[in-house]
Amino acid sequence: MAVLQKMRNKFGVAISVIIALSLLYFIAPMDDLMNLFGRPENVGEIGGTGISYEDFSAEVGKFTTINEITTGSSAQTEQAHQQIRNAAWQSLLDRYMFFKNCEEAGIKVGDAEVADLIAGNHLSPIIEQNPLFAAEDGTFSVERVREINRQAETDETLKLYWNYLKQSIRTQQFYSKYGSLFALSAIESPLSLRTAVEEGNTTADIELVTIPYGYVRDTTVKVSGKEVKAYYKAHQDEYKQKASRDVEYVVFEVKPSDADVAYTEKAMNEALDEFAKTDNLKNFLLKNSDRSLSNRWYKKGELATVSSDLDKFVFSGKKGISPVVKEGDSFLSARVLASANVPDSVYVKHILLQGTGAAKKADSLAAVAAKSPARFGELVLNYSADQGSADGGQLGNIGWMTQSYMIPGFESVMTAKVGKPFVIRTQYGSHVVVVTKTTKPIAKKQVAILEKSVLASKETFNGFYNEANKFATLAGGSYEGYLKAVDSLSVYSHKQNKVLESTSTFGSVDQAREVTRWIFDAKKGKASGIITVNNNFFFVVALKEVRKDGFAELAEVSSQIQNTLYTQKRNANKAAKVAEFLAENPTLEAVAEANGTTVSTRSDISFSPMSAGVVEPALLGAVLKSEIGAVSGPVEGQNAVYVFKTTRRDAGQFYTEQDAKNYASQKAQYSSQMIMPVMQEAADVVDNRARYY
Repeated sequence: MAVLQKMRNKFGVAISVIIALSLLYFIAPMDDLMNLFGRPENVGEIGGTGISYEDFSAEVGKFTTINEITTGSSAQTEQAHQQIRNAAWQSLLDRYMFFKNCEEAGIKVGDAEVADLIAGNHLSPIIEQNPLFAAEDGTFSVERVREINRQAETDETLKLYWNYLKQSIRTQQFYSKYGSLFALSAIESPLSLRTAVEEGNTTADIELVTIPYGYVRDTTVKVSGKEVKAYYKAHQDEYKQKASRDVEYVVFEVKPSDADVAYTEKAMNEALDEFAKTDNLKNFLLKNSDRSLSNRWYKKGELATVSSDLDKFVFSGKKGISPVVKEGDSFLSARVLASANVPDSVYVKHILLQGTGAAKKADSLAAVAAKSPARFGELVLNYSADQGSADGGQLGNIGWMTQSYMIPGFESVMTAKVGKPFVIRTQYGSHVVVVTKTTKPIAKKQVAILEKSVLASKETFNGFYNEANKFATLAGGSYEGYLKAVDSLSVYSHKQNKVLESTSTFGSVDQAREVTRWIFDAKKGKASGIITVNNNFFFVVALKEVRKDGFAELAEVSSQIQNTLYTQKRNANKAAKVAEFLAENPTLEAVAEANGTTVSTRSDISFSPMSAGVVEPALLGAVLKSEIGAVSGPVEGQNAVYVFKTTRRDAGQFYTEQDAKNYASQKAQYSSQMIMPVMQEAADVVDNRARYY
């Protein structure tokens, strides 16, 4: 029990291992496991294997269990739900796609290799950075790993988590090896290295005439429909797209009115007298406050996260309750309950007793432990239901605890006397507890905080709803009606293009899956009724454009292609005219005068790939191969046409062979980032999760 609790405390609410080390390549948010009717297709497809809803739910169940083990709670935030489902999807990608590619590449990870990564000479970060395997001083302990391994043999819950860690380590090693195929294959031949070093060590000076293309459209350049169609056919892969929608929407946010603020402030002031005098603060706060009573001990500065004004009052030495302060949408007041010197952390050991008579037996064993401290280990062995806690090799030792890393119910250990056994009752049973050592005690306060948040009243809520309803009624379910309603009511219309099925955020509003579902179920030109999000936002949405999975239609990208072809033709025409002039007037000065510009200079142009470019790549390449002293060009660049003369080109010694190797390695590392997207494309991965959740 204590091992698991320590693990939960160490990890906190986040599923650290899952988030940091599961290689989540698919980040597509999901919602509740609902809305299944009318959605018969698979959740997804990977490498030709259909992923049914049942298969995916089973995988989600596994990761949900891991989450419950690490957090100690079945309650989950929406963010945790999202992370769990993403981890489950990645696990299926590994199984049906990635591991198959590893097998085809001849990559294997054996049991002996995994053992070495767990407790050998090549420790995996999943183990080495896991707080569960830290010694008392916070450093990694191989002995701690072996201890957890032994305990997992008899503890089914710990065994599940231990097996999860081993599988994560094995998977991580597969990824590391597969990535190495690309990173370590970046071998430059002697010839390419020599060429790279020669070019990298070269610098040059040039005289230059820059002839911009200009911003005025050249009406002599024509692009035909036939050319557009030919370009589209030749470059169709560039126009591959996912299903998406273009929308406009208005949103009415429910905000408390001035009357709501005044009402809350009045209620706050009316509660102050009882807050200052009551002896039953727990019940009082349960009835009157949005913040329950906490037994936490605060040191100076910690309350500033709630309110800097409250922190100043609490540590000012003043008595009574603080003045009311307003922070955001809340009114707060503080009352100091106790002052003491309290350590930040304490080292704890215990005996856990469960079943009938546990409480009475705990009192007896506490008395025995007080008289014979040396017998504590013997008492643990003979009586404790927790035989797994043995921090530092001592049976019964839970280890260091802080207020943040605490077994629920153990809070009193923070102020317990060192070496004196006492009894604690928790959800696990009755504990005989001894604090054996502490960090240095410092001044702290126990504080009760009365907090009342300003909420919109029913009247305020209905007022915003009526505004939204008026708009939706005027829109009448069509995009044309929507635009008329925007003009008539003078409201701001938001635009959001290329909305995907996975989209859940609209502007600053998160978790708006209801909006996305309506968008993908609606027909082009329709407007929605009121869509309520988080019971705090009222949306009315109009669907402007629908794009299907596959390739964008020619009509949709025609203008884009026309601009591309126009630019290509314009640039080529400009370069041709300059070339024609240059043939008869082969001087930079003549070219500059004819084009209304001047001759400039560029000094110390470097051809090293590690240096910042001072000229366009096309011009840089031309300078490298140009004849010294000769007028060269024209060069058709992205921004202008260039005519130049190279006046100097020399080789230095600053760019080494190692620099060339490092640059090649960087390129390979960059390329490796495309492994998973390319692998998913090759496996025809289809992700339909957004249609379910």
